[in-house]
Amino acid sequence: MRYIIIGAGAIGGTVGGRLAEAGQEVVLVARGAHRTALAEAGLRLRVPEGELTHRLPVVSGPDELGALRADDVLVLAVKTQDSEAALQAWGPAPVAGGGTAAERLPLVCAQNGVESPRLALRRFRHVYAVCVWLPSTHTEPGVVSAAGTPLTGILHLGRYPHGVDDTARRIAADLEKAHFEAPVVPDVARWQHAKLLSNLGNALEAVSGTVADPSAEALFDRIRAEGAAVLDAAGIAYTGTEEQRAARGDKVTLVPLDGAPRGGGSSWQSLSRGAGSIEADYLNGEIALLGRLHGVPTPLNELLQRLANEFARERKAPGSLPLPELIRLADAAVGAVQAD
Repeated sequence: MRYIIIGAGAIGGTVGGRLAEAGQEVVLVARGAHRTALAEAGLRLRVPEGELTHRLPVVSGPDELGALRADDVLVLAVKTQDSEAALQAWGPAPVAGGGTAAERLPLVCAQNGVESPRLALRRFRHVYAVCVWLPSTHTEPGVVSAAGTPLTGILHLGRYPHGVDDTARRIAADLEKAHFEAPVVPDVARWQHAKLLSNLGNALEAVSGTVADPSAEALFDRIRAEGAAVLDAAGIAYTGTEEQRAARGDKVTLVPLDGAPRGGGSSWQSLSRGAGSIEADYLNGEIALLGRLHGVPTPLNELLQRLANEFARERKAPGSLPLPELIRLADAAVGAVQAD
């Protein structure tokens, strides 16, 4: 199978580079300065064994590839706020032998949050979702870093909304040759919702810095508890902490990489690159949406959603809101709900 990585950033670049290293045929899809750097100098993938350069085909969209192949796998790895545009572009793309990508090809959503597979299912017949546990960084055009060892990441994979099939097993087998563990599970959404709860801290990290001291950890615990209460009220299943810990063990240990300091997670990286957009609407905003649907107040997640979007829109520096000020705002938001 040929893997077309739609969004060759932190997740997509790492998956694409590792698959290429394992002998798979890979095409990268990127835009702007990142695409230029990939085309001119190749993908520079910094991993514990050193910096690897992969010179791979790079395109900005399906028109540059001509007809897709019947053995292509589309890997959607853009941020969720960019999913709709990508699905619109790739869904109608013709496939050799007849039909379109949306009709014939598997689409694998390798993203944070839970919304993209649902968006994809409106257009694509064969949608697969991935719970991505892959510590990686992309802040410089042409360069992606992934500090995990002995595995680069763990990617729970299954059909969306549920089930397994031979295509999922074949994709998982390729991933497992490429420094990943890829369990094929019939209930991938359960794993994704658990990951959603942990990703609720992305906005906290983006606006006020790494969740490292006890006061930041305590605030994150409150944010996550609010999210868990919403999922419980909505009747949405998610894997528990012990099940996640058992699945991960010590399989992915972060090590320092030469020339690649890890500043923060995906939302922090969006601010660091000055991308102008951020994924908070599909992380904290997912909890806010479900809270409104099921009558559960979500003041902390609403606050973080608003602040993260403000930071992205105004291109503020990541981590520039002092943590004591964020805690004050959080306490005020909760107090306003309680007094209402």
